[in-house]
Amino acid sequence: MATYVLVPGFWLGAWAWASVAADLRGRGHDVHSLSLTGMGERAHLARPDTDLETHITDVLNLIRYEDLRDVVLVGHSYAGAVVIPSVADRMPERISRLVFIDSGPLPDGMSHAEFTPPEERAHNAELVRAEGDGWRLPPPPWQRTAAEASGLPEHTLERLTRLSAPQPWATATTPVRLTGAWEKLPRLHVLCSFPVEQVRAVAATVPAFRHMATDDWDHRELPGWHWPMFDRPSELAAILHDAA
Repeated sequence: MATYVLVPGFWLGAWAWASVAADLRGRGHDVHSLSLTGMGERAHLARPDTDLETHITDVLNLIRYEDLRDVVLVGHSYAGAVVIPSVADRMPERISRLVFIDSGPLPDGMSHAEFTPPEERAHNAELVRAEGDGWRLPPPPWQRTAAEASGLPEHTLERLTRLSAPQPWATATTPVRLTGAWEKLPRLHVLCSFPVEQVRAVAATVPAFRHMATDDWDHRELPGWHWPMFDRPSELAAILHDAA
């Protein structure tokens, strides 16, 4: 039996992991999926000052107060980029492996917003200003976004639309602070929207990807949508099971 902590990306809560978590529990694992502050069932706690440090503390406190050890710490998208490496950097003795789902760790000093292309960053900032009261990024139009996912059930789209919450924008603009302690841990990269060869090519030239340029990574390709917990949950669960 392994212990998993599943951390969702932008707009999502613990509910997004329901199928994956059930599959892993069915295999005998201990699974903790959580909603970061301001998301999921904790949406009412969102504030303008909810930032990356808030979300790092959410995960650290889960591990500390549940007394979790040898944790397989899984982060999707935003959570993989900045949350789980920060948690592992501060509590490496509790983590056995890091799993980055269609994401990768950003270097020290970079924010999640800085990782996006300038035009996308400007578009998001305008959405925050015009539709998010100056501090929240609204969820994407899921019906249009899901056009990339073949065969996604209609009830999944309905849940995404109904349960997604605006993302506190300070979580995207807070720079990540890392000492390098997390880099000693085993790492698995689950690639969905881009293949491993593309990652290696980009990592060789783009500073934001430099942590993925080393050879001490395991890679698994799971081609599909950026959100594999919705379009390929059983395959994702099998990969996480193998990672333990």
